Amino acid sequence: MEEFEIFNLGDVTLQSGVTLPSAFLAYKTYGKLNERKDNVIVYPTAFGDRHVNNEWLIGNGMALDPQKYFIIVPNLLGNGLSSSPSNTPAPFDKANFPQVTIYDNIQLQYRLVTEKFGIQKIALVVGWSMGGLQSFQWGASYPDMVERIASFCGNAKTWPQTYVVLDGLKAALLASVGSDSTKLNQLTSDDMRAVGRVYAGWGLSQTFYKEELFRELGFDSLEDFAVGVWEKSFMSMDPHNVLAMLWTGQHADISANPTFNGEFDEALKSIEAITYILPGSTDLFCTADNNEYEAKFVPNAEYHPIKSVWGHFAGRGINITDNTFIDNKLKRLLALRTNR
Repeated sequence: MEEFEIFNLGDVTLQSGVTLPSAFLAYKTYGKLNERKDNVIVYPTAFGDRHVNNEWLIGNGMALDPQKYFIIVPNLLGNGLSSSPSNTPAPFDKANFPQVTIYDNIQLQYRLVTEKFGIQKIALVVGWSMGGLQSFQWGASYPDMVERIASFCGNAKTWPQTYVVLDGLKAALLASVGSDSTKLNQLTSDDMRAVGRVYAGWGLSQTFYKEELFRELGFDSLEDFAVGVWEKSFMSMDPHNVLAMLWTGQHADISANPTFNGEFDEALKSIEAITYILPGSTDLFCTADNNEYEAKFVPNAEYHPIKSVWGHFAGRGINITDNTFIDNKLKRLLALRTNR
């Protein structure tokens, strides 16, 4: 049984203007908050992930050391633990769950950090994939509060090609009900099988498959890998939660809010935090060239590609070489002094 805590937010008006009643964030903390409340790391979860999926990067002697830092892992809205289609009563259950943005997530995480813990400074916001996108949003929305950010395998917005990939996942799921929007509530987890198969081609690189590196994970064949990893992981998800997170992902953009009004470059320029951008060199999903563009506009950014054939999953905590690279970069980042 997963252990986590709940922060009740009350009725929340989302960016869309819709009010989500009795909203809540599920979160878990690691380590202790010091008296100065300046040892804080925020580590949001990615699409489809829960706090336990972040634990590979947390440990004694690692950059995210709970003996030194107070690490808060907030769960993404829609992931099944925080407010989601699967745990929200009617009329916002299942396919009726309102549209939630990355901006909404960070606004509510800000409430968790400030109202629950009284924190005013964050040493680091870090994340993988959509978690990395949230770290960019934190930096843009609260530049005076966030001292450092690190995004690995995560862009600062959903670029067009990534949007198309997410649309392919959505199309595979909706095909189960003949793309009939009136039948969305009939979707079941079994309908997620095709979604996993589609994502299998994007999560890892061509070289990963050519060299049959799935054998390192204990699978004897490509088919065993497709069933044992991609089908199994996606079929464990609620389809309505996935649709909600897909909407969040497709419309993710750190400038899509009243502060920046879609001026993406200006949003990047507003980030004051020391920023490490760590793309996967073979990531087909959140591509390195998009991160390279973003790094040019963030004033205090360093660009450090993860040279890996594990594609997007170079940041998923699976391959020890990639894990060590990320951990070492985070140690270096946390050792940098800030003048704020």
